[in-house]
Amino acid sequence: MILSALNDYYRRLAAQEKVPAPGFSSEKVSYALVFSHDGEPVAIDDLRDTSGKKPRPRSQQVPVDKRRTSGIHAYPLWDKTAYALGVTAGEGKRLADEHAAFKARQLALFGGCDDADLCAFLRLLKHWQPEKLAELPGYSEEMLDTNIVFRLDGQQRYLHENSMARSLWRTALENDEGVVGQCLVTGETATLGTDHPAIRGVRDAQSSGASLVSFNSDAYNSYGNKGQANAAISKVAIFGYSTALNYLLRGDSDNHQRLQIGDTTVVFWAEASDAVHAEAAEDFFAMLNEPPSDQQEAAQLGSLLGQVAQGRPLAELDPRLESGTRFFVLGLAPNAARLSVRFWCVDTLDRLARHYAQHHRDLALEPAPWKGIAPRSWWMALQTAPMRGGQKPKADDVPPQLAGELMRSILTGRRYPQSLLSNLVMRFRNDGHITGARTALCKAVLARMARLAAHSNSHTQEVPVSLDRHSTHPGYLLGRLFAELENAQRGALGNQINATIRDRYYGAASATPASVFPMLLRNAQNHLSNMRKKDKGGLAHTLEREIGAIVNGLGDTFPKHLKVEDQGRFAIGYYHQSQARFAKRDSATTPEESTQGDDT
Repeated sequence: MILSALNDYYRRLAAQEKVPAPGFSSEKVSYALVFSHDGEPVAIDDLRDTSGKKPRPRSQQVPVDKRRTSGIHAYPLWDKTAYALGVTAGEGKRLADEHAAFKARQLALFGGCDDADLCAFLRLLKHWQPEKLAELPGYSEEMLDTNIVFRLDGQQRYLHENSMARSLWRTALENDEGVVGQCLVTGETATLGTDHPAIRGVRDAQSSGASLVSFNSDAYNSYGNKGQANAAISKVAIFGYSTALNYLLRGDSDNHQRLQIGDTTVVFWAEASDAVHAEAAEDFFAMLNEPPSDQQEAAQLGSLLGQVAQGRPLAELDPRLESGTRFFVLGLAPNAARLSVRFWCVDTLDRLARHYAQHHRDLALEPAPWKGIAPRSWWMALQTAPMRGGQKPKADDVPPQLAGELMRSILTGRRYPQSLLSNLVMRFRNDGHITGARTALCKAVLARMARLAAHSNSHTQEVPVSLDRHSTHPGYLLGRLFAELENAQRGALGNQINATIRDRYYGAASATPASVFPMLLRNAQNHLSNMRKKDKGGLAHTLEREIGAIVNGLGDTFPKHLKVEDQGRFAIGYYHQSQARFAKRDSATTPEESTQGDDT
């Protein structure tokens, strides 16, 4: 399914001339060697892009037949300098063999043609002396081991763009021998391939690329097939899926079809009635995952999602968006020399938008811990990392698979990963930061769990968005009570105390209430008495009344233990009650929660 969708996407890209034709590949090229009609080298052209801080190679569509591994294999009309020119910056133990293979490949492909440009190129190779390279104008040691192409002096195009060269190359590919069979991707009878190109651009994968389809052990062989022959995929389909995926993973600054969610690199594409609607759908999905920082734009997106949640089709809200547009989302993670598929989602754009709208409704919390629309999913996943000493969370501390599982839940509308709630509860207990963002994530997990349980006729109390004084859930009530007991401590001792009861007893209070709350209530009586002596009788009376009302809702005894779900409600109750005293103020956020996309 994944390879088939990618191959179909390649065909649409090829129709728009955005990707190379079969037998060609987009490769990074840094230099060109200019030669005369007599086959004499003239100069070196630097082709790199110098608009940035460092010169960068430019992409060119050059002939490629298969992926080069540990063996010697030369490419037509281009290659790295060790092959094409016989020079390298390293030891070059195989240098002579590599250069000889390059010359032999060119002679085999173009030796029988009478094209003047190609004949001049063959004369260049016949009389080429590697030691003469350093004498050419434009030479620098930076060109060693980079990819180079060739250009005839006086012409604008490069030799690999020569029409006769391209024709001869296509003929050579068509005459290439191979086993004929039914392709598992297209269903057509065609020549099957065994060489799958490297997939480049997945973060933390090998720089040379990694394999999406790979068999490297006898344990994976079946029916007498060996290696890649176990996957009966035609050469055309192999080229199609790999080219499309490498296009999606390209590192260009204008690539809006790629996201990074933790260790998972996410790519996405749309299938619509035409390219304009497909691009609009892709831009909309990118905005869902990277909410705009501009408050007005964020408000517009929030309003749109709100209307989607109420059942309005996307096409009514934005004519550029077609509700029936098919959308594909693929999450890839590095796994040594291979790639792991973290998630694969195929759905309509309308359904995806509804799932994102539901995600935002599940996160809804009052007072809101952020300005405008909820931050992107990776920023939310960062909240599961430790906040040591008040420092911002680090990406390396996020559990590797958690971000991918969170993204899958958002895309499909299914339950959030249980590990998300467990990690949040653990962080509350370990570092004591009961932030709004963490609480919102807790609320989202529990709200979705309760909603889906309601569909199965289970009786689960709804998770409140704002302070609910009528809730009878023990975890929520205990969280509220803990917040009021902390308020009593602060009222008696002031805000400058070294450690509050949250710093000392939050973990025990949220997990084993019966072991802590009786002692905390006794201490609270001392705090209330202290406040009355300091002419804070009004505050003491208000706190005592609030504490009494919450305790009355708990029954005769405190629970001995709270499940992890109840500990999540404890955090929500604590947050709601703690923020209640600021209800008359603007719902401003704390500095660490005020930015939407700060990856820290």
